[in-house]
Amino acid sequence: MSCWMPGCPALSMCRGLAALPITCLERAKDLKSRLGILLHKPELGHKTGSSSKLQLGSRRRDSSRDVLEWRESFDQLLKSKSGVNAFHTFLKTEFSEENLDFWLACEDFKKTRSKTKLASKANRIFEEFVQSEAPREVNIDHETREITRKNLSGATSACFNEAQAKTRTLMEKDSYPRFLKSASYQDMSKQAASRGTSKRSHT
Repeated sequence: MSCWMPGCPALSMCRGLAALPITCLERAKDLKSRLGILLHKPELGHKTGSSSKLQLGSRRRDSSRDVLEWRESFDQLLKSKSGVNAFHTFLKTEFSEENLDFWLACEDFKKTRSKTKLASKANRIFEEFVQSEAPREVNIDHETREITRKNLSGATSACFNEAQAKTRTLMEKDSYPRFLKSASYQDMSKQAASRGTSKRSHT
């Protein structure tokens, strides 16, 4: 770009560049060319993309295997975080999610190490799920309820064991078989099985 008019911006820019030492100009050119190479390297983006695709594929295979394992036993379902979430969603349709919530609260309670927190948590769980007319009362017999009440006087990590076991048995014998027969689980297992078949056909 050239300009003969006085005060022209292009003319003053050219003069400014001409005044710079030659080594500065060479360094600027070198830096520009290096940046250009880095920005146009195709393998950088390609590697990142393929890595994320592999991780996504792995997650899909894991979740497919998980879904099919849920029908093997109630234990397998409870070991899976996504299984617990799916079962909880199903229980909501039957208005009985308090059984699973109580079981999960007991599992969390057992991990409590502080004696002070143990006592306060025990009372909170009892008031929410166990006592008669509790807001989210679980379906356990009177005897189990009374045993649990007595356990609160010297709360330990085992004070809900009997009530939790009764609730678990109820879910396993009653809700779990219906969950496996539900349309939602049937759809999930079909999708998981088809992904497994598709994977085998590509290997």
